[in-house]
Amino acid sequence: MIAIEEALERARDTKALEFGVGCMKKVPDMFKKLFPGKKAIVVADNNTFKAAGQTVDTYLRESGLDVETPFIFEDPELFAEWKYIEQLEAYLKERDVIAVAVGSGVINDLTKLVSHHLGRRYIIVGTAASMDGYTAYGASITYEGNKQTFDCPAPMGVALDPTIAAKAPEGMSASGYADLMAKIPAGADWIIADCVGSEAVDPFAFALVQDKLRDALSEPDAVAAGDVEATGKLADGLIMSGFAMQAISSSRPASGTDHQFSHFWDMEGLCYEGKHVSHGFKVAIGTLVSTACLEYLLTKDFTKLDIDACLAAWPTWEEMEAHIREIFAGKPGHLARGLEESKGKYCDKENLRKQLEAVKNNWPELKEKIRKQIIPFDEVHDCLKRVRAPYEPEMIGVTKERLRSTFRCIPFMRNRFTGIDLIYRCGLMNEVEEHLFGKGGKWEVK
Repeated sequence: MIAIEEALERARDTKALEFGVGCMKKVPDMFKKLFPGKKAIVVADNNTFKAAGQTVDTYLRESGLDVETPFIFEDPELFAEWKYIEQLEAYLKERDVIAVAVGSGVINDLTKLVSHHLGRRYIIVGTAASMDGYTAYGASITYEGNKQTFDCPAPMGVALDPTIAAKAPEGMSASGYADLMAKIPAGADWIIADCVGSEAVDPFAFALVQDKLRDALSEPDAVAAGDVEATGKLADGLIMSGFAMQAISSSRPASGTDHQFSHFWDMEGLCYEGKHVSHGFKVAIGTLVSTACLEYLLTKDFTKLDIDACLAAWPTWEEMEAHIREIFAGKPGHLARGLEESKGKYCDKENLRKQLEAVKNNWPELKEKIRKQIIPFDEVHDCLKRVRAPYEPEMIGVTKERLRSTFRCIPFMRNRFTGIDLIYRCGLMNEVEEHLFGKGGKWEVK
């Protein structure tokens, strides 16, 4: 097992972590060590200020630090949107302060990007085990109607008390649990990418995510009940995931096909019952589809793969571009992304042969690695249900028909080789689609 100390040593951005019951008391000392002589300001929304922000602000003042009046977002529908970036940036740029963000995904992303714009760093005090972004680089912000990831450093310091996270509003721990569950099929996707020569597995980053993963996922009922110990294990897993992304400056350790569904629906502004669907809840459905795809791959004997037939059916870039334009018709944002991302991972027939030969020649070993990595679909489905995360697409406002149409688009959503790219390159998309959405499929479209 990799210790937190080793994770911090390999982290590119984060230099301090306080994790455990009562750790908020240590935030002032963390601030003094990381930002000597600087003035602090708590950034929160109304809910997170009540949950922990007021306490953090008091601790900072009692320690003798110079502390600005807190900046509190008043909008009850606060979302990671550009208008809130502008609000916070306009306020902070007039003040020589270092932000101590108190909140979860939205507060963290807003503060992360604004701090970067101002040439500053910041601290995050987490209030929920809802996502893996506390220690991750990059901020996901909706800009001009599209969810985009902006490059910016992870926080300099992180603090999270599981007793506070365990009391987070309903659904937040479930969202984090689903985000963490996604690391299981994402790991299999990385193993496949390594096999075909697309992206080698980094042993440190892989272990950082995977070593404690199953233990962190082992108590969905306890997480749902707000158990402090179970929530703490969940939070620890999410934090380690962020460190892994830092270590290699890539989200590869934490996301694969599963997250591509979320990216797609982010760009559509997916809402359910009048509210934006959380990242983890979108990923939950993507994880189920990804797991089902990986299980289907295990039923195939790739030692008998007809590589020449695959090459004969492989489209030219011009043909693929025409197909992408067809499936993304009426969606200019998706089309632009689809063309850019797909161009980045398109390969000619010579390189396709190399990829498929690698799978064919190494299939027994690769199959066993995938089998050992994934959790069976039915178990994933059950765990999501028990933690009170979505386990059917309709629970996030996605019909089975919409899920099916999204599935067709996934191979073109990101320049990252995953299991679904293997399916596509082997000419199995129609076959897998029918398996998932046809008669008797897991999401039968009637």
